[in-house]
Amino acid sequence: MLKKIIWLVAIVFVVVISSYMAFVYYVPYSEGVRSGELIKISHKGVVVKTWEGEISQGISGAQIFKFSVMSSNKQLIQQLEEYQGKYVKLKYEEKLRTFFWWGDTRYFIKEVTLEDNPHYRKSND
Repeated sequence: MLKKIIWLVAIVFVVVISSYMAFVYYVPYSEGVRSGELIKISHKGVVVKTWEGEISQGISGAQIFKFSVMSSNKQLIQQLEEYQGKYVKLKYEEKLRTFFWWGDTRYFIKEVTLEDNPHYRKSND
Protein backbone atom coordinates (compact mmCIF):
# COMPACT_ATOMS: atom_id res chain seq x y z
CA MET A 1 0.00 0.00 0.00
CA LEU A 2 2.82 2.42 0.88
CA LYS A 3 4.58 1.68 -2.44
CA LYS A 4 1.40 2.59 -4.37
CA ILE A 5 1.11 5.89 -2.50
CA ILE A 6 4.75 6.75 -3.15
CA TRP A 7 4.38 5.93 -6.86
CA LEU A 8 1.17 7.97 -7.08
CA VAL A 9 2.82 10.98 -5.41
CA ALA A 10 5.84 10.66 -7.72
CA ILE A 11 3.65 10.48 -10.84
CA VAL A 12 1.56 13.47 -9.75
CA PHE A 13 4.76 15.42 -9.04
CA VAL A 14 6.20 14.65 -12.48
CA VAL A 15 2.92 15.54 -14.23
CA VAL A 16 2.64 18.85 -12.34
CA ILE A 17 6.25 19.87 -13.05
CA SER A 18 5.97 18.81 -16.72
CA SER A 19 2.71 20.73 -17.13
CA TYR A 20 4.23 23.85 -15.56
CA MET A 21 7.30 23.69 -17.83
CA ALA A 22 5.15 23.12 -20.92
CA PHE A 23 2.95 26.09 -19.97
CA VAL A 24 5.97 28.36 -19.49
CA TYR A 25 7.52 27.20 -22.78
CA TYR A 26 4.47 27.28 -25.07
CA VAL A 27 2.28 30.09 -23.67
CA PRO A 28 3.73 33.58 -24.24
CA TYR A 29 3.15 36.33 -21.71
CA SER A 30 3.43 38.96 -24.45
CA GLU A 31 4.66 39.37 -28.02
CA GLY A 32 6.06 42.43 -29.70
CA VAL A 33 8.58 44.18 -31.91
CA ARG A 34 11.56 46.31 -30.96
CA SER A 35 13.99 48.17 -33.20
CA GLY A 36 17.46 49.47 -32.55
CA GLU A 37 21.15 49.08 -33.21
CA LEU A 38 22.37 45.57 -32.45
CA ILE A 39 25.25 46.21 -30.05
CA LYS A 40 25.83 42.76 -28.60
CA ILE A 41 25.31 39.07 -29.29
CA SER A 42 27.25 36.61 -27.15
CA HIS A 43 27.38 32.98 -26.10
CA LYS A 44 27.93 33.13 -22.35
CA GLY A 45 27.93 31.00 -19.25
CA VAL A 46 30.22 28.67 -17.33
CA VAL A 47 28.32 25.41 -17.04
CA VAL A 48 25.28 26.17 -19.22
CA LYS A 49 25.94 28.47 -22.19
CA THR A 50 23.11 30.68 -23.43
CA TRP A 51 22.84 33.24 -26.24
CA GLU A 52 22.29 36.80 -25.01
CA GLY A 53 22.09 40.09 -26.88
CA GLU A 54 21.33 43.78 -26.63
CA ILE A 55 20.00 46.50 -28.90
CA SER A 56 20.35 50.22 -28.29
CA GLN A 57 17.00 51.94 -28.77
CA GLY A 58 18.11 55.48 -28.12
CA ILE A 59 20.78 57.93 -29.06
CA SER A 60 24.09 57.15 -27.34
CA GLY A 61 22.73 53.94 -25.83
CA ALA A 62 20.28 55.65 -23.48
CA GLN A 63 17.82 52.75 -23.63
CA ILE A 64 19.06 49.16 -23.89
CA PHE A 65 16.80 46.18 -24.65
CA LYS A 66 18.33 42.88 -23.46
CA PHE A 67 17.16 39.62 -24.99
CA SER A 68 17.91 35.90 -25.21
CA VAL A 69 17.88 33.45 -28.11
CA MET A 70 17.11 29.75 -27.80
CA SER A 71 20.29 27.78 -28.56
CA SER A 72 18.35 25.52 -30.93
CA ASN A 73 17.65 28.44 -33.31
CA LYS A 74 20.99 28.31 -35.17
CA GLN A 75 19.81 30.29 -38.23
CA LEU A 76 18.63 33.21 -36.09
CA ILE A 77 21.91 33.23 -34.12
CA GLN A 78 23.85 33.33 -37.40
CA GLN A 79 21.73 36.26 -38.67
CA LEU A 80 22.26 38.18 -35.42
CA GLU A 81 26.03 37.66 -35.64
CA GLU A 82 25.95 38.91 -39.24
CA TYR A 83 23.87 42.00 -38.36
CA GLN A 84 26.12 43.03 -35.44
CA GLY A 85 26.43 46.84 -35.38
CA LYS A 86 23.49 47.38 -37.75
CA TYR A 87 19.96 48.68 -37.19
CA VAL A 88 17.54 45.75 -36.82
CA LYS A 89 13.92 44.98 -36.03
CA LEU A 90 13.38 42.11 -33.58
CA LYS A 91 10.16 40.15 -33.15
CA TYR A 92 10.12 38.72 -29.66
CA GLU A 93 8.08 36.65 -27.28
CA GLU A 94 8.11 37.38 -23.55
CA LYS A 95 7.84 34.36 -21.30
CA LEU A 96 6.10 34.41 -17.93
CA ARG A 97 9.21 32.82 -16.41
CA THR A 98 12.50 31.48 -17.69
CA PHE A 99 14.88 28.72 -16.70
CA PHE A 100 18.65 29.16 -16.36
CA TRP A 101 19.33 26.84 -19.31
CA TRP A 102 17.14 28.96 -21.65
CA GLY A 103 18.63 32.40 -21.07
CA ASP A 104 19.11 35.34 -18.72
CA THR A 105 16.05 37.32 -19.85
CA ARG A 106 12.37 36.59 -20.37
CA TYR A 107 12.51 38.09 -23.90
CA PHE A 108 13.20 35.50 -26.60
CA ILE A 109 13.81 36.57 -30.19
CA LYS A 110 11.76 34.81 -32.89
CA GLU A 111 12.79 36.80 -35.98
CA VAL A 112 15.29 39.49 -36.97
CA THR A 113 15.21 41.77 -40.02
CA LEU A 114 17.63 44.43 -41.19
CA GLU A 115 16.13 47.95 -41.17
CA ASP A 116 17.18 51.41 -42.33
CA ASN A 117 18.48 53.50 -39.45
CA PRO A 118 15.98 56.35 -38.86
CA HIS A 119 18.71 58.51 -37.28
CA TYR A 120 20.59 58.79 -40.57
CA ARG A 121 18.73 60.15 -43.57
CA LYS A 122 19.85 59.06 -47.01
CA SER A 123 20.87 61.87 -49.32
CA ASN A 124 18.93 62.37 -52.53
CA ASP A 125 22.06 62.58 -54.71
